[in-house]
Amino acid sequence: MIRVRIPATTANLGPGFDCMGLALDLWNTFEFRLGGSEISVVSHGEGADELPLGADNLVAAIMLRELGEQAPESFQIVCHNTIPVASGLGSSSTAVLAGLLFSAATRRALEGEDPSELELQQILERATEIEGHGDNVAPALLGGFVIVVPDRTGVLTQRVPHVPMKTVVCVPHFDYLTSEARAALPSTYTRPDAIYNIGRAMLVAEAIRFGDDDLLHRSMNDRIHEPYRLSAIPGACEAKEAALAAGAISVALSGAGPGIIAFARDHYDRIGRGMKAAFGRFGLESRYWILDASEQGAHIGRLPV
Repeated sequence: MIRVRIPATTANLGPGFDCMGLALDLWNTFEFRLGGSEISVVSHGEGADELPLGADNLVAAIMLRELGEQAPESFQIVCHNTIPVASGLGSSSTAVLAGLLFSAATRRALEGEDPSELELQQILERATEIEGHGDNVAPALLGGFVIVVPDRTGVLTQRVPHVPMKTVVCVPHFDYLTSEARAALPSTYTRPDAIYNIGRAMLVAEAIRFGDDDLLHRSMNDRIHEPYRLSAIPGACEAKEAALAAGAISVALSGAGPGIIAFARDHYDRIGRGMKAAFGRFGLESRYWILDASEQGAHIGRLPV
């Protein structure tokens, strides 16, 4: 019936807590077909041995919840995952978006309309409501570098043009759930810390827009979330230092972690190996990816009948 292809994302980008995200050239693909004898979900690739099957899978669960009484009794979902799960690269956001896209497509099909022609703003607003913040789902849906904030009328987004860039993302094999990362944060912040982050978030946005490497290096600092999360991930502080020593322009937690993202113009493998070695000194295996920023967001297409 419908296939969706959704990119990985890196969120927060240092000081842009919950409001800045960037799409990356690493993709999950989901296929949905009505029919069959049951609710079937099959996963291939990353997380295939750990992700739930059937109605408990996040894609199916979101879809069933959104459709309510309109939900079909049987359907098939096939997931082709290249984004590592629980990594800070937005894997769960791709699943949320896939569930919402499939539920919207099903409604349109039931009404005799083209299931691939969907209203993305409505889907973005619902995804932001589910996630509690839009810094992963907005770039995953729209592509590119996106600033996103909730608003009383819905969700405000600005897709900011930027010069091409490469990143190196290193993900340790360490269980660090988003719920744990949220729980690590304080309930209040000082005025100086708020001012510190507001100013630097604006500077990071300008640095990415214009490709100003010096400004990106100087402004990619945070007092809202990284100080409370990095210490919970063995070797994370050392991995940041290793990436900078290997030639990275700037380094930050990717999303809530445990992945670390480095922005660079060259020496990509050296940066990745440096971060991998730093985690290794703390007993953690890790993998790294060299990824371009992606201008493309979710791609929606019809499957052959």
